[in-house]
Amino acid sequence: MGAIVIVAILIWSFFAGFLPMMENPAEIHQPGVGDFFPEAAIWEGTVFEVNRLVIARILAAVVVCAVVGIVALRVTKVPTRGQAAIEVVAEYVRRNIGIELMGNKRGRRYAITLAVIFFGVFAMNLTGIIPGINIAASSVMSVPLVFAVFAYVSFVVAGIRERGGLRFFKEQLMPAGVPKLMYLLLTPIELFSTFVVRPCSLAIRLLANMIAGHILLATCYFGTQSLLVATGGLKIISVATFAGAIAVTAFELFVALLQAYVFTLLTAVYIKMSVEAH
Repeated sequence: MGAIVIVAILIWSFFAGFLPMMENPAEIHQPGVGDFFPEAAIWEGTVFEVNRLVIARILAAVVVCAVVGIVALRVTKVPTRGQAAIEVVAEYVRRNIGIELMGNKRGRRYAITLAVIFFGVFAMNLTGIIPGINIAASSVMSVPLVFAVFAYVSFVVAGIRERGGLRFFKEQLMPAGVPKLMYLLLTPIELFSTFVVRPCSLAIRLLANMIAGHILLATCYFGTQSLLVATGGLKIISVATFAGAIAVTAFELFVALLQAYVFTLLTAVYIKMSVEAH
């Protein structure tokens, strides 16, 4: 199994980075801020402008919806490999994140919300190592912000539904057992921490990791391409930089999965903090 994974990463890295370099080795793309603001493919200058990042988002959303939809429509008692894979991930999210943090009843209730976040964030992250796209859809703030707002609305609505509107906001902004005079200081802090810092930290954490991953991976391929067009013995060093690109590709796959897990876990923690009495 490990050998299959290694071979798959090698092939993936070849098509993602090495093959495009061989098509035009003299044209070297230097990674930078411009990568996160690609040129428009169609409808430039309008609100419907489509560029490589937009295509990545659409592709990720369509693939996730298609895969999950097909599996849901073809559910069998003896699961196929695809069905088994989706069920394993969904069950892990429900049991190891939802139920473990919130208990059986609440864990099952919010399992769909957590699964949507996990699959969505993972798919958006994964586009960073897809040949032809080579940039994560979540490496620009719009995508992390959408998921952060979704998480924000989820824990606020969950708290209001289970605790009641006034009670929920009172518990969040006015912790019990504190002298009333202290609320003048604590309430603004709790307001900022709960309703501003939480969603912002979710979005910024995901964004920063995806930007760093893209720059690191692009730098490895840039170094490899630069060495390939160099003269003398420098070409030999390109073997090491390309090996580094392969390692970073595997690491980015891990980071894509890890960040989806962390985002989902924190959302579950925030929901738990909203629905339980303080």
